[in-house]
Amino acid sequence: MKKVVINTNMAPAPIGPYNQAILTGNLLFISGQICIDPATGNLDNKDIQAETHRCMQNLRAILNAAGMNFSHVVKTTIFITDMKQFSEINEIYGQYFTGDFPARETVQVSALPKFVNVEISMVAEKES
Repeated sequence: MKKVVINTNMAPAPIGPYNQAILTGNLLFISGQICIDPATGNLDNKDIQAETHRCMQNLRAILNAAGMNFSHVVKTTIFITDMKQFSEINEIYGQYFTGDFPARETVQVSALPKFVNVEISMVAEKES
């Protein structure tokens, strides 16, 4: 199966040896996104709401670069450092979907890259 690398300057450049996303067949696998502002390279982490919005905006940019949007998302994974922030993250996350929510898990971890509080990855399916 053919593997197509998806990268856009509208989302932050990878901070390690990986790509923003890989399209294989009709499936798009988006690497975990944190709250890096692609315009400045700085963290947008004044609070958990700002972090979550920036993650989702970065994910939207990658989806758009692949010709998709949030309606194509079939699975997400949310990594958080404090489960007490779950409801605030969940509230922001839910604003990006129009009721047809993807499958999801949310996992508390001890630390994330750049010591942010939330990281979100996605799998989306492009219509044939």
